Amino acid sequence: MNLNKQLLSIGVTTALLASLSAPAWAQDIPRMPSGKPDLNGIWEFPYVPDMSTKGNGRNMIGPGELPFTPAGKLNIERYDSSAGDYTGACFPFGHVRSMNSPNPVQFFQTDNAFAYLFEVNTWHHSFPIGGEDITMDLPESWYGNSRGDWEGDTFVVTTRNYNGKTKLDTVGHPHSHKLTVTEKFTLRDANTINYEITVEDPLYYTQPWSNQRVFTRMQDGLGLLEYSCEENNRGMWEGRLQAPDYENWHTYEIEE
Repeated sequence: MNLNKQLLSIGVTTALLASLSAPAWAQDIPRMPSGKPDLNGIWEFPYVPDMSTKGNGRNMIGPGELPFTPAGKLNIERYDSSAGDYTGACFPFGHVRSMNSPNPVQFFQTDNAFAYLFEVNTWHHSFPIGGEDITMDLPESWYGNSRGDWEGDTFVVTTRNYNGKTKLDTVGHPHSHKLTVTEKFTLRDANTINYEITVEDPLYYTQPWSNQRVFTRMQDGLGLLEYSCEENNRGMWEGRLQAPDYENWHTYEIEE
């Protein structure tokens, strides 16, 4: 066999091995010009009011009973949403609770930056991909400080430095300012993302635990909708606040 035929044979064999080693679904996904999977778009996900629930199959799988520390167990036992929840006062939901909401999210991706645009109260969260890890050098915040990295075709987002003022989900699972969240996004095809989130908080949990679910690309073409949260808005229904009289609303025009 001459050299050209040997090189051709080696190339064909290498390509075949590569195709066999990669899952079939990983070979047919949208990609950026750089070759990285393209997560841009608007994505819907299941509402997850309780991250511990073992779930309903492919759409959401929780861990079951959570590994609380004594402080974590006391925190959840004392939580009473009927006595008031911070979201009812229009404070930021926070990172994890926004990802657990029933509202979609839009992803914006470049080769060196990523952003979540949440429909819920139109909050956003942006962060760099790669580079120096500065997540702990920034001020604590409601959504924490994130950085993205690639592990093969899986996009991994690590977030730290939360202010500890939010809950993980609707039922009130707690977290502290020591929380570290690791999210993994893996495109299965053009319209489906496998999502895994891991919670690590040494103050409230004795070990890390994870929740998995599936995101689907929004197909209705409506995009994100307006979301308005007004603090103490029940006063309008009780008569303490009055809606504007739009029928008699004055329009002032500038005279030329």
